[in-house]
Amino acid sequence: MGTLLKIKNASLQRYSKTLLDQINWTIHQGEHWALIGPAGSGKTSLLRAIRTQAFISRGEIIYPILDGMLPAYQEENPFFTYKDLISLVGAKYEFRDLSSSSSNLYYQQRYNSLDSETVETVEAHIQKLRSVERPGYWTFDRVVSRLGLMHLKDKALIKLSNGEAKRLLLASELVKNPVLLLMDNPLSGLDPDTRKEMNKILTEVGESGISIVMVTSSHEIPDMVTHVAHIRDHSIQTGTKNEMSLIVSTIRSPKFDKEQIEKLLVRTHSSYKMMVKMSEASVKYGERMILDHINWEIKQKERWLLKGHNGAGKSTLLSLITGDNPQSYSNEIVLFDRKRGSGESIWDIKKKIGLVSAELYQYFPSNSTCLKVVESGFYDTMGLFRPSDPAKAQKAIEWLTVLQVSEPPKTLFKNLSESTQRLVLLARALVKGPPLLILDEPCQGLDIDQQRFFKLLVETICKHSDITMIYVSHFQEEIPDSLTYVLALEGGKVVEKGSLR
Repeated sequence: MGTLLKIKNASLQRYSKTLLDQINWTIHQGEHWALIGPAGSGKTSLLRAIRTQAFISRGEIIYPILDGMLPAYQEENPFFTYKDLISLVGAKYEFRDLSSSSSNLYYQQRYNSLDSETVETVEAHIQKLRSVERPGYWTFDRVVSRLGLMHLKDKALIKLSNGEAKRLLLASELVKNPVLLLMDNPLSGLDPDTRKEMNKILTEVGESGISIVMVTSSHEIPDMVTHVAHIRDHSIQTGTKNEMSLIVSTIRSPKFDKEQIEKLLVRTHSSYKMMVKMSEASVKYGERMILDHINWEIKQKERWLLKGHNGAGKSTLLSLITGDNPQSYSNEIVLFDRKRGSGESIWDIKKKIGLVSAELYQYFPSNSTCLKVVESGFYDTMGLFRPSDPAKAQKAIEWLTVLQVSEPPKTLFKNLSESTQRLVLLARALVKGPPLLILDEPCQGLDIDQQRFFKLLVETICKHSDITMIYVSHFQEEIPDSLTYVLALEGGKVVEKGSLR
């Protein structure tokens, strides 16, 4: 097999921080690699370095096969480079507002039918794919059909579920028929059925002649992967999947300061008869019914599991509670013993709710320091827009410490790893001691050790506070034992409701 790329004595730095030091790694054509390692070890930065040479401070990356292919392409396009033969599907997606040239979408825009009209539809986006289509197995028609995009054609991009967005991002790169496909956590946040289907698609991609390198959890390595590269302590260890099986199966026991968490937890002083009550709640966009006559009651100190496939309506249901969906005011909803629309402001609602979600992660502004991000949780704003309060800042620092965020508090949010950003947003949700905590797929983007840590953290929070909780997850291993009730959605309808025990 020919050599697709060779990394020789390379060192990677990002924002003056050494991630990898004098690493060597060779990838041959036909190999498919899983890139694993602890959070913040440099996995995503290494993917970006492979495509653009970014972050390389010493050493080199060479592309023997790609360089040999360039002359044929450069006859038609003299500006064609090896980068055009490498595609990268990132963990974050940036969809642009048609009324602006910048990516200025905001969190609530996905629920506002008027504002979302300025966002491109799936159909408009996939038509653009024809302009980047290159000869190969993955034609425009095959991509659209195989990834199931046509039935989504009328959806605004911002309204796509996590699984739908991942399929669209993959389609955008597959039509280029790259020689090398780089993917950052392609299975993260997908429900079990969608994950199985994505596994099949990745197998087909590999069989079509495209080599794949993906960042993934050590416990969700797709079947088609042939080799594993493990990053740890600034170095890289490589081998076949069988050779690396012992490393893949290693899990550390989570540890944290339980006493400090107990001190930080705020016990709710107010007593509520009904935290949430929905009566025949429905959400409809045009002729499309998203939620269909939902009845749901949540009493204080109850802990609910909310589940359902990607696109079942879970995030829309939660948006009725948080007040981010304008249709929450056209439904009969009681929050904290008060009927929605009886004079309370959106801020009256939000100050009693702590929220972590994949959507919040996607759209949270990234130019603040992680300290300011956490402190903004006291005011329920997407960033801190007032002078820092020393007492609140100190509590924010204490939560960052408890959640084992090792970077300095003044590190810019955008300079953190994906998993660390998610932990910072968790601290933001917890810092004010909300009576209702909504955790929407909180383990997404966390490595296996962080997931175990987070599960134990939730158990501790439930044991030592009277917090009410809604917890969204697709996977049994992520669900804390302290959850006692379940609500399951399918196609916007309730298909299961009751006790988990």
